[in-house]
Parts: sequence; C-alpha cells; structure tokens
Amino acid sequence: MAKAKYEQVGGVAVITLSDPATLNAIAPDMIEEVDGFLDRATREARAVLLTGEGRGFSSGANLAGGDAPTGADGKLDIGVRLEKHYNPFVTKLRDLPIPLITAVNGPAAGIGCSFALLGDIIVAAESAYFLQAFRRIGLVPDGSATYHLPRMTTRARAMEMMLLGEKLPAAKALEWGLINRCVPDTELMPTAMAIATELANGPTRTLGMIRQMVWRSLDADWHEQLKDERETQREAGRTQDFGEGVQAFFQKRPASFKGA
Repeated sequence: MAKAKYEQVGGVAVITLSDPATLNAIAPDMIEEVDGFLDRATREARAVLLTGEGRGFSSGANLAGGDAPTGADGKLDIGVRLEKHYNPFVTKLRDLPIPLITAVNGPAAGIGCSFALLGDIIVAAESAYFLQAFRRIGLVPDGSATYHLPRMTTRARAMEMMLLGEKLPAAKALEWGLINRCVPDTELMPTAMAIATELANGPTRTLGMIRQMVWRSLDADWHEQLKDERETQREAGRTQDFGEGVQAFFQKRPASFKGA
C-alpha cells in the first residue's frame, strides 16, 4: 500500500506523506517511496514541495510498524533504522540540487519535525505545531535535529524544545526564526505553491548551488566559505540562465529562466 504521493504541477513536484490513519507516521517503506520520488523530482521538476495528507504533517516515527531492529549483538538497536534509512534520507534532502519547500499542516512531531525543518522555505499553517517528542518515550532527537536546530535558532531554544518536549506553535516558531511563513490554514498550500512556483521559474541550477552553499557554510570557516563562493560563482557564471539574466537586465524586462 502506497504511503506517499507524487504530483507535478508545472515545474513543482508535490510529494505528500500519505498515511493519514497514523497521521503520516514515518516508517522505512514510506521513506523508500519518498526517496524514489525525490529522484524523479530532480529529473522532471525544478522545485520540490513536501507536505502531509490529512490532519498533520507527521506524527513522528511509526513505533508500531515492523519488527524491532536489533544490532550485531542481537540486542535492540533502534539506531539501525537511522543508519539504514533515515540518515541517508535527510542527507539526500540536504543535498538536493533543486529548492525544497515544506508545507506544514497540523503536528510535525519527532522525526517528522526534523523533516519539516529541513525545508529551504518552511510554510506552516496557523494550527501547525512542532514537537521534539523524543524525551517523552526515552529516546534522543534524530533526523538531524541535533545538528540543524541549534544552528537555526539558539542553543537555549534548541535545548528547550528537546529537553522539555513541549509543543511549539507555528506563530512562536516564526518568532523564533525556525520557519519562514505562518499563514491561515486555508492559505497553506496556495502560499507554499506560490513560493515553490516562483523558485521553479527561477534559475534552478543557481538556486540549487545557493542552497547547497548555505548548508556547507554551517561547517565552514571564513576562508573556506569565501573559496566556496568563488568556485561556485564560476559554475553559476557558466549557466545559460546567467546569460539570460544579464540580457534581461539590460533590456529592462523580466528574465525568462530555463533552469539550465
């Protein structure tokens, strides 16, 4: 039974987590489907919009699904699923060559929270909330949360989310700088689609370079980042869209980017 959906709207690949009976709980089979859709999107589309079907983005990992994972010593090892499925997936999200927009409806909990906050542009409905729920079941945050949350906000706020495990409403997430937009529920998908379409109509290769440079900057020092800018600017300057952008600038008209 499929647990994800794919639809292309213009240049935007809309990928929907689709297991509404569990509030789109994350399981390895769902991730395999979404992983394949990401490959398809990078071939066919110019931006990705990730959202959840029904009443929520994701309730977190599906604790009831599948056999209990065990390590080489034969003992319970929940980290096996991270190593085999979830860590490669979040790395793939980080390294996408096209922009990623997340549209967050209802709860984004546990590893679902991690996925939602990996968007380049994060749009949340007013009723949405973010929850680092791990401490409630005696586990540690995963899905890259311990990496990206302290870098997205302050150490103190990241600690608060992870140690207290309280719901963070979308409006407060916006105040904390964790998301880009907080909109009425009825405007969530129209707003997210408008942003995704704008990015899809842009210089796609260059936008991909930008998002990847920003991710790399999180681990780079000053001189490394200036070198990265120099080398990536060389690549950007050789794209067809750069030529079109300059020509449009001098002709005083909107640029018509082709994503090449």
